[in-house]
Amino acid sequence: MTKETVQGIQPEMFRWARTTVGLSVADVASMLKRPSEEIEAWESGDDAPTYPQLEKLAYQIYKRPLALFFLPAPPDEVLPQHEFRTLPSSDLQSLHRDTYVQIRRAHAYQLALKELFDNRNPVRECIWQTTPLNPSNDIVEQAKRIRDFLNVSLTEQLSWKSDEIALKKWRQSIEYSGVFVFKAAFKQSDISGFCLIDSYLPIIYLNNSTTKTRQIFSLLHELAHILLGINGLSKFDTGYIEYLPPAEKRMEQFCNAMAAEILIPSTDFYQQIKSFPDNIEQAKEEQFSDLANRYAVSREAILRRFLDQGRVTRGFYEQKAKFWASQKKAGGRGNYYLNQGAYLSDRFTKEVVSRHYKHQISLEQAAEYLGIKPKSFAGFEEKVLQGAGT
Repeated sequence: MTKETVQGIQPEMFRWARTTVGLSVADVASMLKRPSEEIEAWESGDDAPTYPQLEKLAYQIYKRPLALFFLPAPPDEVLPQHEFRTLPSSDLQSLHRDTYVQIRRAHAYQLALKELFDNRNPVRECIWQTTPLNPSNDIVEQAKRIRDFLNVSLTEQLSWKSDEIALKKWRQSIEYSGVFVFKAAFKQSDISGFCLIDSYLPIIYLNNSTTKTRQIFSLLHELAHILLGINGLSKFDTGYIEYLPPAEKRMEQFCNAMAAEILIPSTDFYQQIKSFPDNIEQAKEEQFSDLANRYAVSREAILRRFLDQGRVTRGFYEQKAKFWASQKKAGGRGNYYLNQGAYLSDRFTKEVVSRHYKHQISLEQAAEYLGIKPKSFAGFEEKVLQGAGT
């Protein structure tokens, strides 16, 4: 007996759902264990899936609400290929399905922020309004103005005893400047993060599947994008920059240089490297490590400063960066509530919890905003709002 197919779905909904997660017909067919011709028939309107097949398509493959498929036409969404200019076209075309989902989730957070804060930023003076960046202006001076706005002195930075503390402090200072910082464990490990600009509620979204020092650099890199007023999507391996069009190439190089100058101020850096040999490529591992620990950054960030000065070759830089990346230690699984709290913007989380306790949103709404089950809300609130998340 043939199973009954679902009626009332416009064929274009299937095509839209597939292309907005970067999948081919062959990809979907493989995941469903069905012939490609069958998927093509759904998208042409010659056939339709069964209800169990539609559920699998919606929840497991396309990561969409089931009800969305019954809309008369696809909703307006900007694809990453049109939204981001900071990756080469080939890289944008080969984004993983999970990356599409993370970008979509960030947009959902931005919509939630607009609802929670009535499309107004809770910060009185926002950093992008008072401290915009200009690639034509002096990097050192602009970096100093950003540090001053964030109220992070070099003395304070040098007092941070670990990269975990440094990430928490930088993230906190940026959140209090009006930018909301979220994180997620990306399955596409070469993506460092991205940002979504907005007149009132911009977002930085970091890949949590890497070291704290790499996250710190990505955080400042994406902040530079926001201060330029440009959406950014970046990778750890900076080789992609060479394949960008000239204008975008200069922009990415500027954002990297700005992040490096904020984290490792030139004046102090020049004083610290006097003990290094003239040939930096002969420096000892301990020298790179000690300097990285001083600023709570990665050894690669230190080496990039030397690369920017022309004191090491790109080949040496890439070789050392690859070697150091291979030494990255995987973190433990940790406490569920603390992990989830670390992923969410601190201001966002506190606003959701506050609204719930003021009876302005229901438990179910609060849980949906936070991405947890209603029954987990009490444990989440107890652990995370004590300030443990980073």
